[in-house]
Amino acid sequence: MHFGPHLLLAALEGLVTSAVLALTALGLSLVFGVMRIVNVAHGEFFMLGAVLAWAISTAIAGHPAIGFVAALVVAPLLVGLVAFLAEWLVLRRLNYNPESTIVATIGMLYIIQQLALTFYGPEARPVEPPFSYRILLPWFGYSGYKLSVVAASAILLVLTWLVLTRTRVGLIMRATQYDRETAQAFGIPVERVYAGVFAIGAMLAAIAAVLIVPISQAHYLMGQDPLLLSFIVVIIGGLGSLRGTVVAAILIGLSDGIISVFFSPTLAKIIATLVVALVLVFRPQGLFGTTQR
Repeated sequence: MHFGPHLLLAALEGLVTSAVLALTALGLSLVFGVMRIVNVAHGEFFMLGAVLAWAISTAIAGHPAIGFVAALVVAPLLVGLVAFLAEWLVLRRLNYNPESTIVATIGMLYIIQQLALTFYGPEARPVEPPFSYRILLPWFGYSGYKLSVVAASAILLVLTWLVLTRTRVGLIMRATQYDRETAQAFGIPVERVYAGVFAIGAMLAAIAAVLIVPISQAHYLMGQDPLLLSFIVVIIGGLGSLRGTVVAAILIGLSDGIISVFFSPTLAKIIATLVVALVLVFRPQGLFGTTQR
């Protein structure tokens, strides 16, 4: 295979990575932007979504698409419920103090991880994709499911943008983000908004996990890389910026795919880390973020 086909294949793989990373990072960015807390357990909500997807899809007999669709609906709802309870039982009691919530979410990380190890086990287990159609390109065939992941992610990102910019719910979330005290003075139930945002952020990570798990495998340690890459995307794109999250996810995903194919995955991670360092030095608010007043 010549350079052109190699480049196309690497770009397609990078787009799939970008699609999943954009959803995962968007959940982290929403929590970070609205609540002003660092959710270190975000990667474990991703992992929990994948593990639940395996459990749900294998429990339902019949065509793999039936189990996959059930997992795509049920797993994010269950993860959102877990996040909602965690916010109510832990973060709210800490009054959303930035330092305390970091320690608390680290504790959540280990609790969720060890519960997954106890009930799911240490094995990496595959989930059968809902369909196995391959699209014939001039040089090779490519998985139709992988392209559907990109399409599904794009649809969800557009829907999220519409909710944030065109609905009353989005207006309330943005008002809470800009000024918590003023929003509370105008009768906005800030604690309910925070609980909803925390749950939605976890659900976005779970959806991303359900979409990717037929390509990779569900494993109780699989939340580490998504967490690190999501932080990189949020830092580069800008705090709370949907446009920045998408652009940074595409840049990181494509660079990771292309550099990994032609050089090495380690070099891709090194370059991503260097980009983060440069952004922090020359534009701390991110490429599309705004300076906090």
